[in-house]
Amino acid sequence: MRVSVCVRGDWLVVPCGDPSKSMRWLGLEALRRYARAHPSEVLSSQPSFVLKRCVDGGLLDVEDSISSVLSDNDFVKLRIHGDTWDRSHDLLPGCIKRIQSNEEDEYISLDGNSLTTADLVSLGKGHYKIKLSSETEECVNKARDVIEKIISENAVVYGVNTGFGKFARSVVAKDQLKELQENLIRSTCAGKKSFLESSLFLRVGAALIPERTRMLLALRINTLAKGYSGVSLETLQKMLSAFNASCLSWVPEKGTVGASGDLAPLAHLALGLMGEGQMWSPNTGWTDARTVLEGHGLTPISLKPKEGLALINGTQMMSSLGAEAVERAEAIARQADVIAALTLEVLRGTNKAFDNDIHAVRPHAGQILVAQRFRALLHSDIFPSAIAEEKPYDRVQDAYTLRCCPQVHGVANDTIAFVKKILNTELNSSTDNPLVFAERGITISGGNFHGEYPAKALDFLSIGVHELASISERRIERMCNPSLSDLPAFLVKEGGFNSGFMIAHCTAAALVSENKVLCHPASVDSLSTSAATEDHVSMGGWAARKALRVVEHVEQVLAIELLAACQALEFFRPLGTTAPLERVYELLRTVVRPWDKDRVMSSDIEVAHKLLLEEKVWKAVLPYMEQYKDSHRDHISSVD
Repeated sequence: MRVSVCVRGDWLVVPCGDPSKSMRWLGLEALRRYARAHPSEVLSSQPSFVLKRCVDGGLLDVEDSISSVLSDNDFVKLRIHGDTWDRSHDLLPGCIKRIQSNEEDEYISLDGNSLTTADLVSLGKGHYKIKLSSETEECVNKARDVIEKIISENAVVYGVNTGFGKFARSVVAKDQLKELQENLIRSTCAGKKSFLESSLFLRVGAALIPERTRMLLALRINTLAKGYSGVSLETLQKMLSAFNASCLSWVPEKGTVGASGDLAPLAHLALGLMGEGQMWSPNTGWTDARTVLEGHGLTPISLKPKEGLALINGTQMMSSLGAEAVERAEAIARQADVIAALTLEVLRGTNKAFDNDIHAVRPHAGQILVAQRFRALLHSDIFPSAIAEEKPYDRVQDAYTLRCCPQVHGVANDTIAFVKKILNTELNSSTDNPLVFAERGITISGGNFHGEYPAKALDFLSIGVHELASISERRIERMCNPSLSDLPAFLVKEGGFNSGFMIAHCTAAALVSENKVLCHPASVDSLSTSAATEDHVSMGGWAARKALRVVEHVEQVLAIELLAACQALEFFRPLGTTAPLERVYELLRTVVRPWDKDRVMSSDIEVAHKLLLEEKVWKAVLPYMEQYKDSHRDHISSVD
């Protein structure tokens, strides 16, 4: 069990191995971790504090057990006596923090054609609000006019005035069309929930965190804004207003097979917008949806003909989760190059394998890019290394985990680029059924809702990015194993009395092994649903969720390698490495002290992981890499 605790604006993940421990223990453990991360701040040895739950603002009794008042992955705010509550810190990690500020809001204009994975992740984090262009509004109105004409002429069109799936031949009377659409939303809300759902204020089941629900809602708006779904501008504007107010429906992460799109999750998204089910906002926490909407001066959506189907048909769940996965994969891939270069330095490897001519004769883009980064980071005339100069390379060649980084890391970069291209196309696609073509005045049924494209791409992403962890774990082994390096066993003095990085390496190995199972493709499976109408499905929802988990494991393994490489550097002092790699060392040492004797390592791994999530390792070396590029004009591609 893990609980996220906010202390003075910093979110700390606290593992609770024994959930029967008291809330007092949780608070003290969070304060201990906060003190480690902020050594300059003096805290009392017996601090007085108050805890409250973020989802509903309820105060928590410090004598209660953790399991009796919290769920796994819950969020808690801790206030030290003398501090004051900061409402911006009551938000869950990553959620919008500018809604209640006095800053001028920034907007992204959604037109259904230009949204990127990076934009979507930024929208999820609350960096921007959204608006529609006048051209987009015109396209939406034209498509809606087609639907209204169909109804006025009593034409029979699937999804407008018929049943759905196996009931496509059942014609519905005009006075029942609103109820038809609402029934579709309610019946499709079949995502997996827990038995705790009857308690209104509990975070129930495996729900998307608000940040991911924001991404899902933004992407659904973008798809409808293309003007091929036939929704009314009134409905679309209500969705947009809910997004900008951060009114977010309860959406389960499970329950989609990715055939007619992500039906169950998208139905839950629509249910909250209808004022039913549960909803969350920064002002209200979790409560019933109508209360949240009314609290923000909003009114629920009243579904018009076809709108229910338009709100649930599509690949937005798998695509929005995939957007986060590919953006995080891109961030960790380039930081993997930096960490590997530091490992090569402490293992006294050579930079000869990164010579430009080697990679020019096997000109894969990713391979060339990675080799270029290594040249910019390792010993050179621009950034000399005292370690390389003092202890010259004395082997014929390095092991593959060092020598072949451009080849292994390179294909991971190329895989990420391929997946990103697929997803950027998917984000700006119409995935509804039937589609409305206003220029022709008709609707056409097709299969754009099928999730095979993002499902296959995200399976490929898992396989490609996993190799960054696989090769990283082998480099960690080389640093920890004295028979493979000139370093002390497990990177610690007084081995035997201290175990050093022994179990940290085991953790990395465990994560890599788990990834091997997660990398089995989801999209090779298919189960017939809807009475064999949907007789081939993509399983794209699972492909997206496990891709995210694989990426997270990769980040964690590389966090361990970063810790190990910086610890290994301690044994070369007073010699220094190159300027960019020294900057990485200094960055880590702002949050993790050297390992002089055994201590709890999990918190060190967490803060190193946070550095990678925030891309601080990459940002630390980028100015040096640009300087190197400016001094060496023979490079083919940009370092970033």
